[in-house]
Amino acid sequence: MGENTLEKFVITGGKALCGTVDISGAKNAAVAIIPAAILIEDECIIENVPDIKDVRIILDILSSLGAKVEKLDANTVKIDATTLNTYVAEKEIASKMRASYYLLGALCGRFKKAVVPPPGGCNFGIRPIDQHIKGFEALSCKVEIKHGSIYVDGEQIKGGQVYFDVVSVGATINIMLAAVRAPGVTVMENAAKEPHIVDVANFLNSMGANIKGAGTDVIKITGVEKLHGGTYGVIPDQIEAGTYMFAAAATRGDVTIRNVIPKHLEAITSKFIEMGVEVAEGDDEIRVCAKGNLNKINVKTLPYPGFPTDLQPPMVALLTTVNGTSIVTEGVWDSRFQYVTELEKMGAKITVNGSVAVIEGGHPLTGADVKSTDLRAGAGMVIAALCANGTTEVLNVYHIDRGYENIIEKLTNLGADIKRTDD
Repeated sequence: MGENTLEKFVITGGKALCGTVDISGAKNAAVAIIPAAILIEDECIIENVPDIKDVRIILDILSSLGAKVEKLDANTVKIDATTLNTYVAEKEIASKMRASYYLLGALCGRFKKAVVPPPGGCNFGIRPIDQHIKGFEALSCKVEIKHGSIYVDGEQIKGGQVYFDVVSVGATINIMLAAVRAPGVTVMENAAKEPHIVDVANFLNSMGANIKGAGTDVIKITGVEKLHGGTYGVIPDQIEAGTYMFAAAATRGDVTIRNVIPKHLEAITSKFIEMGVEVAEGDDEIRVCAKGNLNKINVKTLPYPGFPTDLQPPMVALLTTVNGTSIVTEGVWDSRFQYVTELEKMGAKITVNGSVAVIEGGHPLTGADVKSTDLRAGAGMVIAALCANGTTEVLNVYHIDRGYENIIEKLTNLGADIKRTDD
């Protein structure tokens, strides 16, 4: 599937979703674990990798650096980075995605040098890399931005104390990658605690790294000389799971979501219970059943274990179907409400003031031509379209393909009327 900007989803709404859906491997873990393989001069096999655009791009980047990359099946990839021969990432490929900045830590950890263009991907607000730079400097690296790329010189790299001024998932992972093979001990304080950070640490530890405390706000890394190969399975995607939970609730359906870690979904589950949605947890599945009128609520997005910013657009889409006034506050990214004007085309009544959206719910949505402004906003538009009367065309679906594997098939299996067409 190339980046076909003319593809669109045509969705006829009004059907309650019912059935079961299987969740893929976590996008945010996979796009960090794949660059982490650069640190391993050996063969590693990564399982449960989602077959999505962002993963294909990061695999292409590793190939372009000289790694041997082989897809064993749709969701399993074998990487041998022994043959890696350059620490300079090609601008053209690397600028296509945000997670390309993980190459800085991985290449620096492997070659003591890295040259990487600034990250691309979703455009909502500034994504400063100042916390990344601060972290590299704490490990005695020199960082310069010149000729449109970020240059890291880690010839003197060694363990150090890093205190992050703001909680940053990207910086936490990047410095972890740089520190794994650096001599001495690195301590990161005010580290991010997201499940995919734990997954990257578990991957590296299974290959011989010494990382303690991932999932807490203090991570301690004792450098090792080299890592060995092995096999590792990526955790399930908490954001994809949440997206289907919202689709079920918004359409007043009954859906069992399989291959999940219920603990990762607690922030969503607790909000659903507050709204009057029935949630039943199993060992590795969650059943969501919603009927009739739900309760209005207030939500604020926060770093994990708070309510995830990536599920803010699906939450807003759900709240348009709930009578009364709900308030959603965005506590992580600025300007993440760009998609609201698209929801308004469908009849949603939403007022945005800075980082706060006030949703006057209960006004029926109607089909319209809308576009996805970024990956998670695209998921929000799809959920709104599934609830709306009539037919909605969602444009710019290449954003959605970056993070959702087989979304058409999965929704169709739940009874949605959705198809992909060329404009």
